[in-house]
Amino acid sequence: MSAPEAEDDSPLRYMARTRAYYLALGYDNPYRWAHHVDAPFAPLSKPLAQTRLALVVTAAPFQEGKGDQGPGAPYNAAAKFYEVYSRPSDADADLRISHIAYDRAHNRADDPSCWFPLPPMRRLAAEGRFRLAARIHGLPTNRSRQRTEEVDAPDLVARLREDGAQAAIFVPNCPVCHQSVSLAARAAEAAGIATVVMGCAKDIVEHAGAPRFLFSDFPLGHAAGKPHDSASQAATLDLALRLLESAPGPRTSLHSPQRWAADGAWKADYMNVERMSAAEVARRRAEFDRQKALAAGLRETLR
Repeated sequence: MSAPEAEDDSPLRYMARTRAYYLALGYDNPYRWAHHVDAPFAPLSKPLAQTRLALVVTAAPFQEGKGDQGPGAPYNAAAKFYEVYSRPSDADADLRISHIAYDRAHNRADDPSCWFPLPPMRRLAAEGRFRLAARIHGLPTNRSRQRTEEVDAPDLVARLREDGAQAAIFVPNCPVCHQSVSLAARAAEAAGIATVVMGCAKDIVEHAGAPRFLFSDFPLGHAAGKPHDSASQAATLDLALRLLESAPGPRTSLHSPQRWAADGAWKADYMNVERMSAAEVARRRAEFDRQKALAAGLRETLR
């Protein structure tokens, strides 16, 4: 088998891809991504086996009566959440990702361990690798950087402190939530809590200045490993823990050696307007406007 072309093997440039996509849909005010050239850094204060570790995700709790949230569901703004939430880590939780722009072409969203790696974390905690914090936390996927930095991140840090968490693993899915978790990780590190972002959007996380980043070159929605592949998920989590222990300083990125496929052809599918007809672009614009209006109405009810 021949080696993949160099352009296929490079990490997908999500900021450029999404900018072109929304410009094609007729939105002429490109999103301004958060950018930091430095980062706070909190080394582990004790060996990992003695460290209380928390899990932070961007997946949404299932909401009965809010439309299709199952495997392969289309984007569903009704399933979004807008405030930080917490759940006990010793109880199962039904968290889904139907509300965000993960890679629906390459992820059926039928294996929650790809975005909610609590089961393998429980196993490792039982083996003594670390101490699992009493709660897991959900961070909203918020396009407002100001809201993330001034409201959501401080709320999350306060909850981590309440739990006595000394470290946290962040698992994002869509492009914007890669930014949200990077900003929240910065806030946590500034508060003395060591972090690792496990993600698939390298350009966004590094642009935002995450302190530690484990990059998996997988389609969005697989930050914690390949679906229905316990070995891939275990290896991904192990790399994140090793990075937590070994990062020499801020803005340390580690590229997972795992590959999604023999080549990078899958990268051409995500939000690629060059592969869409004019009719498809118009359909997507109409659907996006409908979902935006739905989300705006939901936000108003929470004020």
